[in-house]
Amino acid sequence: MSHDALPSGERRHQVLAMRSRTAPVSAPSAVVTLAWRALLKIKHVPFQLFDVTVTPIMFTLLFTFIFGGALAGTPREYIQYLLPGIMVQTVLFITVYTGVGLNTDIRKGLYDRFRSLPIWQPAPLFGALAGDLFRYSVAAVLIVVVGLILGFRPQGGVLGMLLALGLLLVFSFALSWLWIIVGMLVRSPESVMTTTFVFLFPLTFASDIFVNLGTMPPWLQAAVGRNPVTYLASASRKLMHGEDASADIVAVLAVAAVIVAVAAPVAMRLYRKER
Repeated sequence: MSHDALPSGERRHQVLAMRSRTAPVSAPSAVVTLAWRALLKIKHVPFQLFDVTVTPIMFTLLFTFIFGGALAGTPREYIQYLLPGIMVQTVLFITVYTGVGLNTDIRKGLYDRFRSLPIWQPAPLFGALAGDLFRYSVAAVLIVVVGLILGFRPQGGVLGMLLALGLLLVFSFALSWLWIIVGMLVRSPESVMTTTFVFLFPLTFASDIFVNLGTMPPWLQAAVGRNPVTYLASASRKLMHGEDASADIVAVLAVAAVIVAVAAPVAMRLYRKER
């Protein structure tokens, strides 16, 4: 092409000015993209992959065969009680990675890069939470599959299991906001793990995940019976076995709503200050 055929400098400026700018990314698109990024991190961090796949299977097998004979006569009988609770425990343990991942990204300066992008600014937080919900679902499904192989027979059928999973995801989503706050306040991912497990271990082990409340002394029943994890494990168990769980469901949703109402605004404020 000859130089005469090319537009002049003024003409080139006019042509470029006529072109429409690229539309900004919508908030849902940004959240989905960052959720996919959160899932890809599992591939590159073997420890997280281990906790999503191997740990749920290991917990289910160990607790079923170690405690089953002593607590229920046979492992097959015990897993009818244990499996909904062990699903709750495993997923709640995985929620710590919300805070760990956030802390890691902040320390590496990644959130400074997000700041320069023309996206909905809370998208990194909601993207991480959305990706984590998928991870929780994978861990829960693995536990149910292993339980079915070992003889778990939910009387509530598929619907009961889906309702139990949905309730667990709602509570896990709420709990993750607390770990977001921790992830912004402490200095390292290791500190996030230590701090969160200080709270998680008493909540999960001082519950009815492993044994029925009726086997505990009265003073311990009073404390354990008011543990939010007890409400969650009890609701999941009743839903899976086709029993009335309305009271426990209301308690779980109420606790989740309070956590989100208190923790989410604090987390968002810290996030804006961090950025």
